[in-house]
Amino acid sequence: MRDLQQEIDCNVQSALREDLGLIGDITASLVPNHKQLRAEVISRENAVLCGTKWFESCFLALSSEIEIYWFAFDGDYVQANDKLCQIQGNAQALLTAERSALNFLQLLSAVATQTRHFVDAVAGTTATIVDTRKTLPGLRIAQKYAVKCGGGTNHRLGLYDGILIKENHILAAGGIATAIKDAQAIVPLGAFIQIEVESLNELEQALTAGAEMILLDNFTLEQIKEAVAITRYQHGHKKIILETSGNITLQNVREIAETGIDRISIGSLTKNIHAIDLSLRLYDLQPQLY
Repeated sequence: MRDLQQEIDCNVQSALREDLGLIGDITASLVPNHKQLRAEVISRENAVLCGTKWFESCFLALSSEIEIYWFAFDGDYVQANDKLCQIQGNAQALLTAERSALNFLQLLSAVATQTRHFVDAVAGTTATIVDTRKTLPGLRIAQKYAVKCGGGTNHRLGLYDGILIKENHILAAGGIATAIKDAQAIVPLGAFIQIEVESLNELEQALTAGAEMILLDNFTLEQIKEAVAITRYQHGHKKIILETSGNITLQNVREIAETGIDRISIGSLTKNIHAIDLSLRLYDLQPQLY
């Protein structure tokens, strides 16, 4: 897998290519090529900042001489009207990169902020907030980075680094026990095996088959409590990781966490998000950047 900087470069190149096409920014050509300006980004709401490297890379891809000074960093909690950064450099580059840069910063800050809300909601329990593969195509690594900035934990990055046996896999394999046995025979070094169950009966089958990581799919609160009790009572000598998913909201996540569940996976961390409101304003150049 590419390292983070390679991923950032790929994301930024794709975003700029999408915006510039084969001709380039024809509106920015109204501005003299030599003109220098400064800009600043203001947050219009409380948020967890994330995506600063993507933001920077959009500008630097167009002009290596652009200078950016940050007043906050990824993972920092910022408040409405806080100045996030100040930028100085070529006016055409600033104008051209503005939208792509803000798109990354607004999106990733939204993911980090949403994650922080859930993390704060379960504070003091043993539960960990976990993301899913329900990410925007092409931006999975970016969004999973944002989840970590918000205090959450990453599940699989993709289909290549873990085995998650779901209902259709169980059906095709011929049952829970067979699916787990077959998975144990093929699992790559360093990868995990997790099986999804949809009832307490299936949980019992998974435990009997030797499952060490089990996902409770759409269990009610009472079913989660019973699942935790069954697992701890029958297999207390062996650490079984229990995770739950489905219909998790900020209103019920605390109750779920207090059942003793280990992990709570939430698709809405990366799927159902509202971009953070940020504003970038340009000004005449000042003698000093900050």
